[in-house]
Amino acid sequence: MSSFDLVAILLLLAAVLGIANHLWIGLPRTIALMAGALGVSTVILIIDPLLPSINLRDWWIATVAANDLPHVFLDGVLAFMLFAGSLHVDLEELRNSRWIVLTLATAGVLLATALYGFGVWFVFAGSVPLLWCFVLGSILAPTDPIAVVGLLRQLGLPSRLQAIIAGESLFNDGVAVVVFSLMLTLAQGSGHGGQDVGPMTAVLAFLREAVGGVVMGIVTGYIAYGAMRLIDEYNLELTVSLALVTGTYSLAHTLGVSGPIAVVVAGLLTGHRATRHAMSDTTRSNLTTFWELVDELLNAILFLLLGFGILSLEHYEVTLRLVVGGIVLAVLVRLISVSVPALFMRIPWISRARGIAVLTWGGLRGGISVALVLGMAPTPYSGQFLTVCYAVVLFTILVQGLTMPWLVRRLYPASTKDRDHDRH
Repeated sequence: MSSFDLVAILLLLAAVLGIANHLWIGLPRTIALMAGALGVSTVILIIDPLLPSINLRDWWIATVAANDLPHVFLDGVLAFMLFAGSLHVDLEELRNSRWIVLTLATAGVLLATALYGFGVWFVFAGSVPLLWCFVLGSILAPTDPIAVVGLLRQLGLPSRLQAIIAGESLFNDGVAVVVFSLMLTLAQGSGHGGQDVGPMTAVLAFLREAVGGVVMGIVTGYIAYGAMRLIDEYNLELTVSLALVTGTYSLAHTLGVSGPIAVVVAGLLTGHRATRHAMSDTTRSNLTTFWELVDELLNAILFLLLGFGILSLEHYEVTLRLVVGGIVLAVLVRLISVSVPALFMRIPWISRARGIAVLTWGGLRGGISVALVLGMAPTPYSGQFLTVCYAVVLFTILVQGLTMPWLVRRLYPASTKDRDHDRH
């Protein structure tokens, strides 16, 4: 099957499931698409043994491999989704919360990687080496910006808390990808024939990629901003924004710095500065509409793929211990990794506790984690990693994502009442 055929099938499913959800179910659109794809996958798993001549499950696995979907997501699609998400973040609020966002996106990711690595080592009962457990920890450390930012648009959270959650989820993806690369290198180096990497080398590599990504995003973002100020033609300015995304991501990869971080920074500059000072009202409206459409379409495809991910699991690898242990550990690690930085927030303890609760339960995992685990070269632990990763992703999106509105209404009743009043 060609890539075009696969996209055609996914868009058809997105349209059919989206219409059914709109008319009869009423779930958040992305969650409904994932749940629908999960239902289709379950049906396939049930009927597949009855129709051995068709073998839909093996066909799906071959399709994923042939189209190299994990690397397509990490090396291309992710750039567009991060840019689209960062356009809507309030940069002023993000600046006011910059230290907590920076701490959550860096120290929080490192702490989550370490805690989950140690914890899952016990879940695996020592059958997986500790360094490889840290690899899994880095895979599940980042929250998913696509799922989180989409959910924030529907909730009545205070603007500062919205900026913290969105900023963390956008930046920690880039940090987590860097940490994952380093952990994978360390784990591979711990075996025979691997290349040993010292702690100082790893730290310098991390700083080069993370700081380099920020610098890259600032430079390319301001270049695009200057170009947009010279023109007043919305089609051309849309082209400039597309060139900004693809050029920044590609150049960052070439120079060995973080592409996700660079694209997020460029998107923040575009959303805050270019839309205010370099665009007419018509251009601003068209650019916002265009990137919202891109975000919507890519979201639909991503969440459908997440729903179909269950077809990639081997039956013998799915055990209750791995599933329950991985999920419980993910929630506990998230709680600890946001509580420690929150201790340094200079706000009343009640507000701090509510913020910790929202940050913990809103720590959804998604496409980044699945793409990282599927994109790894085969190892003796690949099946176990995929089982734990997919269990965590399903739980956080379907359970935590669906209950987040209830939690926000309980913790911030005034904000949600204001939001409901504005709607009417």
